[in-house]
Amino acid sequence: MIATATIPLLRELRRRLGAENVLGAPSELVVYECDGFTIEKNRPDAVVFPRSTEQVSEVVKLCARYGASIVPRGAGTSLAGGCLPVGGGVVVMLTRMKRILTIDLRNRMAVVEAGVPNLELSRALAGSGFHFAPDPSSQTASTIGGNVATNAGGPHTLKYGVTLNHVLGLEAVLADGSVLQIGPVPDPAGLDLLGVLVGSEGTLAIVTKVWVRLTPNPEDYRTLRAIFTSVDDATNAISDIIAAGILPAAMELMDQGIIAAVEEAYRFGFPLDAKAIAVIEVDGPAAGLDEQERRVETICRRWNAREVLRAADPRQRELLWKCRKMAVGAVGRLSPSYCIQDGVVPRTRLPHILRRIAEIGAKHRVRIVNVAHAGDGNVHPILLFDERDRDEVARVLEAGREVLAECIASGGSVTAEHGIGVEKLDFMSRLFAPADLKAMRRLREAFDPAGRLNPGKLLPSECGASAQT
Repeated sequence: MIATATIPLLRELRRRLGAENVLGAPSELVVYECDGFTIEKNRPDAVVFPRSTEQVSEVVKLCARYGASIVPRGAGTSLAGGCLPVGGGVVVMLTRMKRILTIDLRNRMAVVEAGVPNLELSRALAGSGFHFAPDPSSQTASTIGGNVATNAGGPHTLKYGVTLNHVLGLEAVLADGSVLQIGPVPDPAGLDLLGVLVGSEGTLAIVTKVWVRLTPNPEDYRTLRAIFTSVDDATNAISDIIAAGILPAAMELMDQGIIAAVEEAYRFGFPLDAKAIAVIEVDGPAAGLDEQERRVETICRRWNAREVLRAADPRQRELLWKCRKMAVGAVGRLSPSYCIQDGVVPRTRLPHILRRIAEIGAKHRVRIVNVAHAGDGNVHPILLFDERDRDEVARVLEAGREVLAECIASGGSVTAEHGIGVEKLDFMSRLFAPADLKAMRRLREAFDPAGRLNPGKLLPSECGASAQT
């Protein structure tokens, strides 16, 4: 049943956007009650599908008139509750704004709407000699706007950086419905508004268009798969590769639990008794790659790698990356529900944090499997559970909190690329001093005085509650 107070807003939204672009029935809204973080759910009052920046602006102005909160959403692959409609409100789906507007190879730049899937941009650039470097594991589904919202990374973050390093400009709708363009040239006033908006999780503005930097493709690649008899050996090898002055494009780690799931799902031929597999890629001028490959293999064997296999051709390389990027999708074979954490620690603390994750799992009787962007210390423990079992859900939440607390204690952070959302609000006061949080709130108030853009996310309320209202 539709709330009476919502009916005038729905009527006006349908008049402006067309009935086919507005959802209001409970049966339609249930799909949007959560994102990839399924533990917390709340149904929105309406969902709209604008097709242009002008329509987004109209929606924002209407919501302001009716006092409705707004939740920007792309593909819904957020894993921290960033798209959870706290308190209801209107979900603004940007997935129908999916045009690649310009590809300008001469200036190494593309202009895309926020709803363009990351993979679609990669496909559009195929054969051009350029690519968009951020490649999150959700690349097949996640949108460029969503990548901007969480400052997403991916396996190649180690060498090429996160989304912020590849954004030249933004078009965004502010909380009053006005449209702001930042870049693609530097602000003459020297204000780093791109740095403010990228990673702000839709709490400051709704990004509608992005100017992205295009990166030249490397001349060549060497992609290796190393099989280890212990996770400690694998992580020590990864640390030593960096210490040796080698900067791989990517170094990914999968533990025995995730290896079993991937092998069952896709039959890549992985040995099921392996304790860890590392996928390591170096790229650049062909002249120096054979030497880098030799040094990487030597370090891996020094740490007891029982096999180091090189991808012999582009097809084998593609299969190796496919196995890593599809790893999370294979987890459904292990458990009906799962929660993916996103902590980061100094590389030298990887052996410690992975040991502690195993201990925390045993303590709370929660099975945990691990994938990691190990080259930059980004760990993704995947906690397996059945959300129909309330006791198990409680144990998973407690185990997840303990893992994140251990990341902080190890000199790291509670997020590298998934964002804070609603899941990690309580940790913000552990990461930042009260004065820092106050400055962040003042910035947020400057952009959105009424607090209607994605409320309850990113920053805890001043009274210490876990959500803003």
